[in-house]
Amino acid sequence: MPDTFLSQFGQTRSDIKARHALLTPESHEWITQPGWSDTAFAFLISPDLGAKFAMALVSCDQAITAPSAAPGIARFVFCTKGALNLSTGDRLGVEGFAFVPPDSDITLSAEAGARFVLFEWRFLPRGDIPEAVCGSVADIKGSALRGDERLTVQKMLPADAAFDFEFNIMSFEPGASLAYVETHFMEHGLLMLDGGGVYRLDTDWYPVTAGDAIWMGPHVPQWFGALGRTPSRYLICKNYNRSPLAPR
Repeated sequence: MPDTFLSQFGQTRSDIKARHALLTPESHEWITQPGWSDTAFAFLISPDLGAKFAMALVSCDQAITAPSAAPGIARFVFCTKGALNLSTGDRLGVEGFAFVPPDSDITLSAEAGARFVLFEWRFLPRGDIPEAVCGSVADIKGSALRGDERLTVQKMLPADAAFDFEFNIMSFEPGASLAYVETHFMEHGLLMLDGGGVYRLDTDWYPVTAGDAIWMGPHVPQWFGALGRTPSRYLICKNYNRSPLAPR
């Protein structure tokens, strides 16, 4: 049944719980933000939900230059359509990404028609703050997760304790799944890129497909199994390299 049909009768697959949330496209609310001209935002995850970070889908009708992040706030962007440019001279095409450290003078611009995912969080410094990082998913070799060749992970940031967040692409062959139900103090933000399957969050089981987003709070039991005839992929972040007693 089409999502537009469900919406006109007040239904949605989105489900907001105290410790997790499924955010599906038919319930997105697109808004403007101060300082961003000709740009629409769908904020899927925010501190008001209980998260320690914000995650938004961003759509640019015209070419724009983004305002700087607030003091102490780090950014990670992932391009899903068109292209983004950094003042460093780096150009990000589809599935290009960039980490911009807090209080940086690096500026981000988007070409007309670009769409991207924007993550922002209050950075937890540990010694020297790392430099900006740019790259493309296509250039990252995947590695098998826990020896399962049907499930690969591509890590977009260096394995360096100076980074307090991790951003990965997880790829599943049809029928592949996480090895066990995970429970940990780190939280996640996730966007389905391709394919679909079933996600377990707490005691709930959700069918998910491309375009769906998920917030997983600390200590939420979580598991994913890929279904269908084509591979499934998702973009996922977690607050990493942090002690459970680190400042919120």
